[in-house]
Amino acid sequence: MTHVPPPAEELRLIDAELWRLDARRVQLLTRRAWLVGHLSSLPQPAPVPAGAMPAPHRPETTAPRVQNVLLLLGGLLLTIAAIAFTVVSWGHLGIAGRSLALGAVTVAVMAASLPLLGRGLRSTAEAVAGLGLALTVLDAYALHAAALTGVDARVYAAWTSAVLAALWTGYGRLPRLRTLRLPLPAALTAAQLPLPLGAVAAGTGPYGITGALLVTAAIDTVVALRAPAGAVRITAAVGAYGVGAWGSLGAVWLSWTAGGPGAGARAAALLLFAAGVASAAACRDRAAGHAVGLSLTVGLLAVTALGGIVRPALPPAWTVPAHLAFGIALLAAVRADRLPGRVRRGLGLASAVVQGLAVLWALPLLALTLFGPAGWALRVWSGAPGGARQAVSVGASWLPQTQAAPLALAAVAAVLALAVRDAAWRPRALLGVLVLGWSALMVVPVVLDVPYWAALMSEVPATAGLLLLATRRRAAWSTGPFPTLVLALVTSVSLALLSLPTRSATVGVLTVLTVLFAAASGKERLATVTVPAALGYGAAWACAVGAAAGWAPPHTALLVFLVPAVAALTAARAAGVRTTLAVEMTGAAAGLLAIALAVGDPAMLCLVLSLAAVIAAGTALRADRRPAAHAAAALLALAAWVRLSAWGVTAPEAYTAPLSVPALLTGALRRRRDPRASSWVAYGPGLAAMLVPSLAAAWTDAYATRPWLLGAAALLVTLVGARYRLRAPLLLGGGVLVLDALHELAPYLVQLAGLLPRWVPPALAGLLLLAVGATYEQRLRNVRRARDVLGRMN
Repeated sequence: MTHVPPPAEELRLIDAELWRLDARRVQLLTRRAWLVGHLSSLPQPAPVPAGAMPAPHRPETTAPRVQNVLLLLGGLLLTIAAIAFTVVSWGHLGIAGRSLALGAVTVAVMAASLPLLGRGLRSTAEAVAGLGLALTVLDAYALHAAALTGVDARVYAAWTSAVLAALWTGYGRLPRLRTLRLPLPAALTAAQLPLPLGAVAAGTGPYGITGALLVTAAIDTVVALRAPAGAVRITAAVGAYGVGAWGSLGAVWLSWTAGGPGAGARAAALLLFAAGVASAAACRDRAAGHAVGLSLTVGLLAVTALGGIVRPALPPAWTVPAHLAFGIALLAAVRADRLPGRVRRGLGLASAVVQGLAVLWALPLLALTLFGPAGWALRVWSGAPGGARQAVSVGASWLPQTQAAPLALAAVAAVLALAVRDAAWRPRALLGVLVLGWSALMVVPVVLDVPYWAALMSEVPATAGLLLLATRRRAAWSTGPFPTLVLALVTSVSLALLSLPTRSATVGVLTVLTVLFAAASGKERLATVTVPAALGYGAAWACAVGAAAGWAPPHTALLVFLVPAVAALTAARAAGVRTTLAVEMTGAAAGLLAIALAVGDPAMLCLVLSLAAVIAAGTALRADRRPAAHAAAALLALAAWVRLSAWGVTAPEAYTAPLSVPALLTGALRRRRDPRASSWVAYGPGLAAMLVPSLAAAWTDAYATRPWLLGAAALLVTLVGARYRLRAPLLLGGGVLVLDALHELAPYLVQLAGLLPRWVPPALAGLLLLAVGATYEQRLRNVRRARDVLGRMN
């Protein structure tokens, strides 16, 4: 609320203030010289330490802010008092008293700004003027409540807002009051109401109300473009954007809900009027900073208007393509040299927005085409569906409103191919052409509802073509072959899902996909993706062939195990590290699948585990894969245990002890030759072969002989590990000892739990938590010490 004078007046004030400062500076320098001469003859006091000097209090706010807050609070309090008087005490006065009281107070308050301005109190005059404007609103309310009660409130509000806007404008235009900044913005704010309120009072309906909003926004636009910089322009701009947005949204809603060509034409007229106002504003130099946004709005409003005219005459499926056609037509205006560059850029963005919305509209149909066939996973080989739509919409509903999606996708792809010529954006445009063209081709069979076999066969050449395109290195494709490869993978997954209804289709499609990706693996830059894909489809093919032949899952596991063997051979010859890792992970996943299939048959599971051990041992022959030997040993031991379980052996020690003793001796010899060898490598396999099968047998043994003997052996191993500070014997022996002790104490723990009251376990848990919390730091120190001791062991 602090007043800023005009530049000439401000310059005069600054010059006068500088003259006063110069005069005051000369006076102070003279006084300082006299004080220095007078004090030089007096004894000097002791210097005060810097820390003993009290810090001066710094003000937390400035004087203008304090002034503005006080004036604002005073104006608000007076306004509240006036409202209370009008609402509460109004009825205690007669007609003359009411008119005299409010009229006198209003005139006095509004006239008080003149002497205040004459004395230079501009901020106070602003506050008093604001109070006067509020009083005029109360006057209008009082007039309606006292003398014009029969007038409709909506009509009265429309006329009152117009009168107040004119009154405040005249008040702010008075010669001596033009320096006030509040009346004119307030008048412009009040001017937003007459036309919309008048339309509501006249009962013109949604079209009339929307038109009133748009006309009001047009008036605000004219004021914003012609008014000088200041509060009036800001208020007009806010009104133009706010009221114009409401009017435009209302017109868009009317266009989309129009039931016939006439209603669509009326809504289009409103939209084109709003577009014309925004276009006129965008072409003005004063609106240069907003030209792009205004032009974007113009393009969207024009597309909505023209599309709304033809929409009622078209089927619902063609609504979006019709709007897309008008959006593409905007590109003709983009190439018009007569328009400013900012306007053409905004129209281009509007066309891009329309095309992007059309693509988003087509995405649900594409998603249904690609992933809808996943519903056949619950109905495998249940019979061929009647057509492509039934094949992709199993378990989901069909989308009839998106039948024109291929046309929309193809149109946007054509625009990208023909319109984007910039060297920097050309590769991205070509990538968009590829994705959109692929999307259109994928949904065409579904839209046409071709027979099931035709839809199935249409995706086979699509996958092959994408893989062939990925193998070709194109200079224009700066993004590389991986986008094309990703599209090929997605198409292949959709094809595999689509083949699930029939047995022959599943086996044939998986065979073709395995061959295609294996053939594409000849390119080294694609092998990281194509080799794992070929192995994955190969594993799926093996499962499908086994199921088609009527084999049991354990026998199918042998066929699936061809995939890990091929993966191991391929990984040994792979060139890149990433390719090797991807292939080995795929082979390991296929191996786990084979093991899961063979779980039901112990004899077959033993064979599968033995084959897995052989593959792991062969992998360990490579210098960079030596740790695979541990996996081979574990798999071989697990296979032996499964075989013993299959034979019904109840005393596994007779088989494990003869094997564990040579293993331990071999480990001891290695430790003697290489003292740096880890105890896990030297003694881990032998100890595991000796202790783990016995622990499994003791866990189900009803007698105490084996658990006691196993506990004694585990205790001995633990003590040996502690004596020689070896990690493997210490941890393996201790772990087996703890598990064996828990097995022995389990019956007594169960009985004890049945005898204890129910409150005892929570109480014990609470005490345990308190004890742990109280000694947390000491426990951490002990854990660190134990970790250091184990770390120093071999």
